[in-house]
Amino acid sequence: MLSRLSRTPPPPLAMAARVLPRAFHPTAAATSAMTNSHFIIPPSPTMATHMKPSLIIGREFHYYYGLNCNSDRRWSVAGMNGKVFASQREYRKSRKRLPLKKKKEKELELSVNICIEQQLPDDPEILDIAELLRLNVPMAMKLAFDDLKDSEYQTRDRAINDVGCFESVELSVMLCNDEFIRKLNKDWRDEDRPTDVLSMSQHTPELELPILMLGDIVISVETAARQAEERGHSLLDEIRILLVHGLLHLLGFDHEISDEAEAEMEKEEELLLKSLGWKGKGLIQSSYDAEAAGSPPLENNDRKKEGSLRFYKPKFSYIFCDMDGTLLNSKSQISSATAEALREATSRGVKVVIATGKTRPAVIALLKSVGLAGKDGIVSEVSPGVFVQGLLVYGRQGRKISRRNLDPVVCREACLYSLEHKVPLVAFSEDRILTLFHHPLVDSLHTIYNEPKAELIPSVEQLLAGPDIQKVIFLDTAEGVSTALRPYWAEAIGDNASVVQAQPDMLEIVPPGTSKGSGVKVLLDHLGVSPKEIMAIGDGENDVEMLELASLGVALSNGSEKAKAVADVIGASNDDNGAADAIYRYAF
Repeated sequence: MLSRLSRTPPPPLAMAARVLPRAFHPTAAATSAMTNSHFIIPPSPTMATHMKPSLIIGREFHYYYGLNCNSDRRWSVAGMNGKVFASQREYRKSRKRLPLKKKKEKELELSVNICIEQQLPDDPEILDIAELLRLNVPMAMKLAFDDLKDSEYQTRDRAINDVGCFESVELSVMLCNDEFIRKLNKDWRDEDRPTDVLSMSQHTPELELPILMLGDIVISVETAARQAEERGHSLLDEIRILLVHGLLHLLGFDHEISDEAEAEMEKEEELLLKSLGWKGKGLIQSSYDAEAAGSPPLENNDRKKEGSLRFYKPKFSYIFCDMDGTLLNSKSQISSATAEALREATSRGVKVVIATGKTRPAVIALLKSVGLAGKDGIVSEVSPGVFVQGLLVYGRQGRKISRRNLDPVVCREACLYSLEHKVPLVAFSEDRILTLFHHPLVDSLHTIYNEPKAELIPSVEQLLAGPDIQKVIFLDTAEGVSTALRPYWAEAIGDNASVVQAQPDMLEIVPPGTSKGSGVKVLLDHLGVSPKEIMAIGDGENDVEMLELASLGVALSNGSEKAKAVADVIGASNDDNGAADAIYRYAF
């Protein structure tokens, strides 16, 4: 029985320039316009003596294999960790082999490092694939080595010709995501884009070492997953195809130098896959098929794709999101793309919390329309949330932990002003909306913004005698708010209240010092969460304090200048799924 997977603590995060610390053959890196795979032989200013197999950044699986070759071509794999050995096994003989000259039998040790880059989460499928690779990689190496010396290929670099002259062979295989392989491409090839596989040679023939340091094969499981879906096979199948392609590059095959070289490498890919009994076509043929089918090329941007968050660890524990102008587009709807991004984030363990000027019933109704309300959603009557501009805060199990009310004197003055100037006004009282007279703008709060339908209160005295009021909103045109309402009330209320705008055609009067940021802070203290653990997305001036509080504040491009001025980054607009883009780009 083979030894169990062993883990070592991840070393500090390093740039790709420190990933490959050994000496390299001074040959320029080659590129390819046909496939996503590339072969790199990075130059080095110094020549080094033997070093251990490269420990590419991340958590590692260490497997060291002793590969024993007997005269009858039987090979056995010895797991060196814990001195546990597997039984001998006969590998299939799908290709003709020339007779071997008898020579003194010696053991050839295969030292194979299977690594998982530290930013990849513990995805069960990836862990299973890493487990299988500890057997698959030596099998592929053994078959690829068999005919090197007597190979009739004309274009293969014969720097590695007979592995029998070495005491051991070293190879590292790393599984990573697009972000990591993009950095390697940028640092080593000056191309800022992800690819599916990179081969990095470590062999230096001039040193005449007893150890063949083949190098490193780096595979993006994120790109591999997309290609597997497109080509109709499993992720394991695609990774095996990429492994074969990368291994052949390290053994001197290079489809990039000529049509003849491409044909020879394609032939060897197909032959090796067939000999191993692995599914799928070789990478070169698959790339041609994709080109013939008109498949779009990889996008050259740093946004993670939909469905790809499984390949990234979350950078934040919580994402606080505004509603109007952020999660909601200009039609006050949550797009399917935004809903999917929220769903993906929560499925990866990130808690999404709503921080809005809206009431809780309005938020529940909107998110229910896209299947994100209730027990398994991001909002419900038993979930945390910040509502009514931070004046109502709900904690664990939806329990109210904070409520602030508007000064009754200010509320009275606002009601009297509404009646005198015929400017519609609504008062927010927890889950209720109250008004003094009917008006189309009042109705729009319910029909467009999904707030509870306004209740008509006959008089100011009756409205004030009822439940506590948290805030009031004047409804007018954007011009009316900016030229008349805001200047008047900013001066009239003094230190007894504050004015704030979430929408250009609405003016809110709230208790002094009110902000979503203060409500978010109350909730974080309740949950025992640090601001360093949160990301916030908003658009309005009422989001300013929340964006400043968060470790990363994202203001959408449709937002107010005040919000954009304090944000760490400015995202796409709400009509371009800006919140979804921010989650894919920055949250993981």
